[in-house]
Amino acid sequence: MFHQIFETILAFFGGLSYTSVFFLMTLESSIFPVPSELVMIPAGYLARINGLDFWLLLAAGTLGSMFGAILNYYILGQWIGKPFLEKYGKYLLINHKKYLQAEELFLRNDRLYTFLGRFIPVVRHLISIPAGMFRMNFPIFLLLTGLGAGLWCLILMLLGYYFGQEVADIVSLYTKEVSIIVVIGLVIWGVWFLRKKK
Repeated sequence: MFHQIFETILAFFGGLSYTSVFFLMTLESSIFPVPSELVMIPAGYLARINGLDFWLLLAAGTLGSMFGAILNYYILGQWIGKPFLEKYGKYLLINHKKYLQAEELFLRNDRLYTFLGRFIPVVRHLISIPAGMFRMNFPIFLLLTGLGAGLWCLILMLLGYYFGQEVADIVSLYTKEVSIIVVIGLVIWGVWFLRKKK
């Protein structure tokens, strides 16, 4: 299903371009499941063979990631997430005390989580939500998001630039499997971390 949506978006923009890269990476940084590997690796490849400027594509991808993260920060984090949990959290076994504990835990390492989260599948889509919900310092959030997203986009584009479409095809085949493995690893780590805290 995702590939159909992806192809529809590319057809709308007339292929992979600065505008479509920005739009797709905006979706990638929000809650829509657009794998950045399917956008930035081909972008790097096109920069080599199609005359598109490498650095402008990198800027488009980075700015798109930042814009999507800002939307998550404000809309899903501050405007929806926090009021929702305050009103309905008790039905999810999240009382005010637990909310404050989660806030303290996140803000204690918010800079690390925000930066490293940009390199982890699935987490990339979601890390901006707790940052907004717990009102992480916005300029710092934006700076770390830009640095992390820019570095991630650069790595993917270099893969595409030097190794071509074959790398994009391999990544597209195994993106789902890698995401599942990462999520399982994060759950295991989270359980271990909470047990250690207790």
